[in-house]
Amino acid sequence: MCGIIGIVGKEQVADRLVDGLRRMEYRGYDSAGVCMVENGQLIRRRAEGKLNNLVLELERNPASGLIGIAHTRWATHGAPTTSNAHPHATGEVALVHNGIIENFKPLREGLIARGRKFESETDTEVVAHLVSELVEAGQSPHDAVKAVLPQLRGAFALAIAFRQHDDMLIGARLGSPLVVGYGEGETYLGSDALALAPLTQRITYLEEGDWVVITRTGAQIFDADNNAVTRPVVASGATAAAIEKGNYRHFMQKEIFEQPVVVAQTLRSYLRRVEQTVALPQIDFDLASINRVTIVACGTSFYAAMVAKYWFEQFARLPVDIDVASEFRYRDPVLEPGGLSLFISQSGETADTLAALRHCKAAGQTIAVVVNVPTSTMAREADLLLPTHAGPEIGVASTKAFTCQLAVLAALAAHLAVKRGRMNRAEEAAIVEHLVEVPAALNAALSHDDEIAGMAHLIAPARDVLYLGRGADYPLALEGALKLKEISYIHAEGYASGEMKHGPIALIDELVPVIVLAPSGPLFEKTVSNMQEVRARGGKVVLISDAEGIAEAGEGCLATIEMPKVHPLIAPLVYAVPVQLLAYHVAVAKGTDVDQPRNLAKSVTVE
Repeated sequence: MCGIIGIVGKEQVADRLVDGLRRMEYRGYDSAGVCMVENGQLIRRRAEGKLNNLVLELERNPASGLIGIAHTRWATHGAPTTSNAHPHATGEVALVHNGIIENFKPLREGLIARGRKFESETDTEVVAHLVSELVEAGQSPHDAVKAVLPQLRGAFALAIAFRQHDDMLIGARLGSPLVVGYGEGETYLGSDALALAPLTQRITYLEEGDWVVITRTGAQIFDADNNAVTRPVVASGATAAAIEKGNYRHFMQKEIFEQPVVVAQTLRSYLRRVEQTVALPQIDFDLASINRVTIVACGTSFYAAMVAKYWFEQFARLPVDIDVASEFRYRDPVLEPGGLSLFISQSGETADTLAALRHCKAAGQTIAVVVNVPTSTMAREADLLLPTHAGPEIGVASTKAFTCQLAVLAALAAHLAVKRGRMNRAEEAAIVEHLVEVPAALNAALSHDDEIAGMAHLIAPARDVLYLGRGADYPLALEGALKLKEISYIHAEGYASGEMKHGPIALIDELVPVIVLAPSGPLFEKTVSNMQEVRARGGKVVLISDAEGIAEAGEGCLATIEMPKVHPLIAPLVYAVPVQLLAYHVAVAKGTDVDQPRNLAKSVTVE
């Protein structure tokens, strides 16, 4: 989502603010801006489009100051224009905002009735006017912010600068993350630790409802009840190297190729190789007593949840409900006592998923989370934290976070099966051995990168593409279609192979490529039958299978992509690689913005 950085510094901040914004480009955005405070003035520069446009604006109209705020905006209210870009400002106040103010309309109407003039269509500008109104009436910045925050409904992370105060910024968070960073004679605000990585490793994560006053000497934090509080200072662990592309053309490509390493890192924290067992973090509840699992997630994480449903029910014989987070609360789900609610999120801040988590917590469910950011809001509110170890994922289209999620979910499924008496020691040891094989299998899958790149031109001209898969490969078909849509802008749909004849087959002609995920095994023959139905109607098939499957069914296909032969348990992790690479290379062939596809944001912190 939007990116925020603020600096109360001892030297010029404009270039460092822009550098901080660059480190948050992965979040997705459509405009950017900065505002500095100097000599009793708010000096603001904004531009629509990419960050380079803001850099050009600063070259044309330089802005100086030792204190400032900056923002990359992903449009919610109002088009992505310069006038709607942040920071928003009045004569006294400038601010940036990540989130959404749900009650901005009545607030705006009241402000207009009191004579305030608006320059933008955004919800954010009402906050600037509310604070400014009180400052202009003689209130201190502290008192003005303290009075305004309770009026806001929705989600927000705010960084606020004041014309008459060149030594102070105020930040606040509710539903959107915000961190404080500590330097030598400087203090910082940022949406995440990566934004502050070149500036400091010492950070504090603000908690829900916190607001903070930062100066050059430090930070004073207040909770939602305006009580002064102390929050721990921790080492962020974020490094500048973590967001460098290295020798890769795009972050997405780099992150696809990091998967063998990061999946190995993730599995290392859950598998005990010597004992050949699966171990989870220490918990204070009995997993054996869990009688139902409810899994909630969004986007790619939802497809990981779909795979987990197969595993949990097959191995642990535990009934599983899954739902997309944006719909979950609105169907008034039945949450039985003794249930485990499991939430999957790369960022741990996804607004819909976080709202669902709190709904389940209020209903008495035990809460487990699979997240890539162990300091995130979801992680802090969970009864059981199951971290992935993917490292920072910069490309908007999730790749390594997805396979790391699958690795954790496979380990959890095995552990639940053992705890419920559905898996004996020998079976657990076999599962561990299969999971240990994953990194090597991922490397084998990646070795076919060149041939996938070589066939991308066959898919790039298509307007529509279908993906088919059975069993746990069905969610991979959905994920493959999502990846292609996200970064190449080709319309694509994923279907369970057997469902194709119940409608989608009407779309088949010689212009619609059909990507078939079909590892050899018990479901292979049925999938091949569906593939033949496609070919009988002139459809062009790309078969993704192992050598055995390609030998049996590859003749006459538009193309084949060979994967290593693996146990069905780990096939979803391995078959994620070719659908990621195919989407990547098709997008490159089409010349789209692979890492920052249009209209998308990395972490969606609004509902």
